[in-house]
Amino acid sequence: GAERIIAMSRHPERQKLARHYGATDIVEERGDEGVAKVKDMTGGYGAHSVIEAVGTQESFMQAVGATRGGGHMGYVGVNHDVQIPGIQLFFAGIHTLGGPAPVRRFLPDLIQLIWDRTIDPGKVFDLTLPLEQAAEGYKAMDERRATKVLLTL
Repeated sequence: GAERIIAMSRHPERQKLARHYGATDIVEERGDEGVAKVKDMTGGYGAHSVIEAVGTQESFMQAVGATRGGGHMGYVGVNHDVQIPGIQLFFAGIHTLGGPAPVRRFLPDLIQLIWDRTIDPGKVFDLTLPLEQAAEGYKAMDERRATKVLLTL
């Protein structure tokens, strides 16, 4: 396993979740400052492996910058018109792999893990709303008033 897990977040609730799930360090800075902090924490090299799950140009470039030469960077979800810097990845020897998060493919296995109590997703949800208020739930997440919203029927 990893000796060190660095989470990048400015939001206290997300930081608590990251610590709960194994993060050893938190970086609150963004952009070049965040990259510099990760490099400082890793002896100037950057992280061996980085996961980018936000999907913006800024977060993608921050992930590329935080990955050491020869390292691995994964990205998941649907990006928002992110321009991938192929030449930068090539010359740094950064291995990238990514794609959409195909929920339908993983949902049966995830439901079984929850049913068997192997995983507890409850800590991620901090707002519960009826299905009719789904739009309010998305707004709450967008405004960082909620980490994840659980919709009930």
